[in-house]
Amino acid sequence: MPHFRGSSLAHSHHMTFQANSQQNNMCVGFVRSCAVPGDGGSQLEAKLNKPSVVHYICKQKTDYFFTLWLSVSSLVPYALDCWIDNARLVYNNVTRTTTSPPGVDIQIPGFGNTSTVEALDPFYPTISGYFKNIADALAAQGYTRNVNIRAAPYDFRKAPNELKDYLVKVTALIEDTYTLNGNMPVILVAHSMGSPLMLYLLNKKDQSWKDKYIRAFVTLAGVWAGAVKAMRVFASGDNLGFFVLNALKLRTEQRTSPSLAFLLPSDRYWGSDEILISTDVRNYTIRDLDVFFKSLDYMNGYEMWKDTKDLIYKLNPPGVEVHCLHGVDVDTEERAVYTSGTYPDGSPSFIFGNGDGTVNYRSLSACLSWQGKQTQPVYHSTYSQVDHMQILWHVPVINYILKIATST
Repeated sequence: MPHFRGSSLAHSHHMTFQANSQQNNMCVGFVRSCAVPGDGGSQLEAKLNKPSVVHYICKQKTDYFFTLWLSVSSLVPYALDCWIDNARLVYNNVTRTTTSPPGVDIQIPGFGNTSTVEALDPFYPTISGYFKNIADALAAQGYTRNVNIRAAPYDFRKAPNELKDYLVKVTALIEDTYTLNGNMPVILVAHSMGSPLMLYLLNKKDQSWKDKYIRAFVTLAGVWAGAVKAMRVFASGDNLGFFVLNALKLRTEQRTSPSLAFLLPSDRYWGSDEILISTDVRNYTIRDLDVFFKSLDYMNGYEMWKDTKDLIYKLNPPGVEVHCLHGVDVDTEERAVYTSGTYPDGSPSFIFGNGDGTVNYRSLSACLSWQGKQTQPVYHSTYSQVDHMQILWHVPVINYILKIATST
């Protein structure tokens, strides 16, 4: 999630891995991380020819694409207004889609290649490591980048309903990887929002396609039923883990992402009597989203939720072998509490519950609902004190992936 995006800036670590030599193909699917990843887990590049700018220091026109996300230097306070105006989306409640602001052209670099998802900021790779440790571990076992280690980055600001062209490309990438490697089925590895996105894809495929092309679906910190944090970000924004950044300024951009609405808590996993946002005026539950968005004077958020709420609502089984891995025992937002006069622009306190620090346990573990509902096995593994991003470089998790990759 965009709000999950800040976690993407965590430091990566050097690690040692063991595995066998037998190889399967890996098509690593990502998604904002986020931040989101998942949400925030893909680079975005922009080219500008804007009719106007929000500040005299902002570029109005460029003759080239430049890194928009992740660009640490663009998030410093004096440049933040420029970044927000370029990264925001504009919602059309007639077409039910979003577009970039006038004069902003966005592209997603590196489709099929892992380079742009191994480190998110090309200028600061050491502090923006993402899938690098997993890719390095596979390469150490004889895998080759862009042959049998591949990647499917996407515009993580958008929800699956706006990613139809991307999903066509992912299908072609899977089929190409299968053919390129002697007709061996592919292992999908997805993080955060990438997990429900790939579930959406698999639910659209017939069983014969899945039987032929998919060896297994490995999900890391999958956001199967949303997260309370998404609701709080709509209210107050998120500073991406940097105290120097203004959460309210960032909220201007974060609210415009349909992916944030897609990741709101599901009423299949949160009860109508559970308070998610508490204020001195009233409390909000998952059944109060219309009133919640009215209180924010941001009804586009409610419209985007209506567009996305049913995309994977029933959590239909994917019809492939599943390995559902996630952290537990990390304090995770269960309720945001605003004292008198602080809602929505102030900083709330929190009541915490179990989860991975970003996604609540009930959402992370919703994959268990597939056990007994499909013929393929569904494996579930949890890792204590491993947070939403740490799972990507946690040694036992990487060894688990290598074990699958090197099995027959």
